[in-house]
Amino acid sequence: MSAAADVLDRNVVFEREVIPYRSQLYPTALRMTRNSADAEDLVQETLVRAYVAFGQFTPGTNLRAWLHRILTNAFINACRKRGREPLQSSWADVGELPASVLRPSRSARSAEDEALGKMVHSEVLQALHGLPAAFSAAVYLADVEGYPYKEIAEILGTPIGTVMSRLHRGRRRLRAELAAHA
Repeated sequence: MSAAADVLDRNVVFEREVIPYRSQLYPTALRMTRNSADAEDLVQETLVRAYVAFGQFTPGTNLRAWLHRILTNAFINACRKRGREPLQSSWADVGELPASVLRPSRSARSAEDEALGKMVHSEVLQALHGLPAAFSAAVYLADVEGYPYKEIAEILGTPIGTVMSRLHRGRRRLRAELAAHA
């Protein structure tokens, strides 16, 4: 078989197996980035990385967990990179901008952005975001995304016992935080 035929077969398999997961990756990316444009970029970066590494994927294993692991690593790498970059502007520069530039018009937001904006401000999501990242990720993947413990362990790259501990401690802190609001 020629190299061109191998690439064509790889593309067909990738499109058939991986692309359907794009819609499942987006909500997770949105929770991580808290911004729809950044979430779309993160999903795109995930798919590019998955395509490049698709030869390393073992058929018959959990493709969903593999993709979420790539998504998580891409997000972590982006955060680290942002932390090393110098600031692009100072607060003094922002203070001199007209208020209309700082405040987007209501007509510019889509219905999805409006709905997500209301969701993000809910007490539960605020409390979830207030948890340490390790607890927040475990609780989100288990209780929002519905992953079983084994898959969460694969996604986060931690032992299943660690996942169980983080879920227990994260849920306990979440309950305490929400009880304080009630």
